[in-house]
Amino acid sequence: MITLTIDDQEVQVQEGRTILDAARQHQIPIPTLCYHEALAPYSACRMCVVELENRRGGQLIPSCAYPCEEGMIVRTNSEKVNRSRRMTIELLMATAAHIPLIRAMADELGVTAPRFTMEPNDCILCGLCVRACREIVGVGAIGFSNRGIASKVGPPFRIASNVCIECGTCVLVCPTGAITLADITGGTRTVHPWGEFEEVDCRVCGHQALDPQVVDDASSLAEETRP
Repeated sequence: MITLTIDDQEVQVQEGRTILDAARQHQIPIPTLCYHEALAPYSACRMCVVELENRRGGQLIPSCAYPCEEGMIVRTNSEKVNRSRRMTIELLMATAAHIPLIRAMADELGVTAPRFTMEPNDCILCGLCVRACREIVGVGAIGFSNRGIASKVGPPFRIASNVCIECGTCVLVCPTGAITLADITGGTRTVHPWGEFEEVDCRVCGHQALDPQVVDDASSLAEETRP
């Protein structure tokens, strides 16, 4: 076991666990957007940053990817941490201030409005859908395109793809509702919106595309878990 201090509280965790794991194990809240237990750490959203005390002072690190070390001292709610999170949420609000999850996180951090705005967009580029498609389903039917401010996710309903199995995994992990089952299936369980293709089995559940029970289960779970 590894012993470390988080917010003046001494905690113990198994070797190999991350700071986020340790905090959640001991009911210490750390906000996240791009993190999911079933996926490898991505460290993209920067909402989970914490302050690690070291010889150079306080260093901001992503708690979802940083492994616990013996004797480390971590602060999850310092002014340095909150200042970074406020900047992050303000940048997200530039396009996603209309999303309930983003508004709630902004309210908690005391951010009432961004200093600049852009065209509204439900997608916050957290990458959960892209990674889940690749890491969980093993298909990789969607991905990022372009760079910088023009970056976007190409979901299956916008791609001429013959590998999407319409399992709905991307819908389940999306934190903002940017992808829906209707988008993927075209509102029907029998016609694929972008043409004929050879069905592929999901390597996790074994079902093929448009299995009615899978669609029903995915739809119910999406409604229950969506913020």
